Amino acid sequence: MIGSNQQELQSIRKEIDHIDDELLELLNRRARCAKKVADIKMAQGEIDCFHRPEREVEVLRRMMDKNEGPLSRQTIGRFFRELMSECLALEKPLGVAFLGPEGTFTQQAAYRHFGHAICATPAASIDDIFKVVESGLCQYGVVPVENSTEGVITHTLDSLLHSPLVITGEVSLRIHHNLMSRQQRLDDITAVYSHQQSLAQCRQWLDRFLPNAQRTAVSSNAEAARLAAQQEYAAAIAGEVAADLYGLHILERDIEDEPDNTTRFLVIGRIPVGPTGGDKTSLLLTLQNDPGALYGVLEPFARHGISMSKIESRPSRKAAWDYVFFVDVEGHLKDESLAMALKEVAEHVTLLKILGSYPRAID
Repeated sequence: MIGSNQQELQSIRKEIDHIDDELLELLNRRARCAKKVADIKMAQGEIDCFHRPEREVEVLRRMMDKNEGPLSRQTIGRFFRELMSECLALEKPLGVAFLGPEGTFTQQAAYRHFGHAICATPAASIDDIFKVVESGLCQYGVVPVENSTEGVITHTLDSLLHSPLVITGEVSLRIHHNLMSRQQRLDDITAVYSHQQSLAQCRQWLDRFLPNAQRTAVSSNAEAARLAAQQEYAAAIAGEVAADLYGLHILERDIEDEPDNTTRFLVIGRIPVGPTGGDKTSLLLTLQNDPGALYGVLEPFARHGISMSKIESRPSRKAAWDYVFFVDVEGHLKDESLAMALKEVAEHVTLLKILGSYPRAID
């Protein structure tokens, strides 16, 4: 019986080896095709950016929908995201600016959206991300826009108001806080570093498992990881990417008190994205301070069957009680129904700015 099992194992392992050989050939065959596409684009005069978000999303959705398991949709999505990232980098890696320093959740969102074969460039502020992309030093930027527990990031909304850049994508990232250290035992930890918000979001866990450890708020979770890497008995609360960057052991995962803590990030760039059939459009509106003005904006969307997923108001800073509205609706600017609705909306506003049409985040 044992001999029979061993023979079956050897047979299965030979089959796996054969499949791996075929996969290797197919992966390199795909990479060669990607290089040919890049060569054709260069011959046509395209030299700055070969990335096409709508084509990438088409591939991801198609492969995830065709997947019959046992691998999950998310696993297939991650695999093909990284594959496309590596193929694109054979000609020219994408430059992507993120809110630094290295090891932040914004960097994690950049990798989630573009894969790890990008040239990830940390920026000191949200303003700097916009400037780097506007100047052409990076093709894209990733900025946080709202958190499920903390609300909107007003700095990002204000930057979108004044920037010529467009939104080209979005990323929804579950924020998992991990305790990491040079040590490998929880009992050895005497100090914990993290951003003030992260310390607050993990307060109940810290009270229960590290009640005597000193807690120190620092400028970012990445900075916390850097400090923990320098001190023998210190720990940091940060994202998984920070542990990899600073060589720390993850002692405990997912220590956040709220299990549904999610941050939405926007991808910004200079080139608008074409329709994919599963899109979202973000708008900026200013209204006259008249009775029914907001209704005049909302009614055309309802009449044309356009679903509104978000509306957020911000003071315009031009006059007292004057507001700017940020709106997310389903659909692409090139969709006939949305185009008709926007034409009517324009008659009821003092300013209508299309911030971008882009593919909805892929789970």
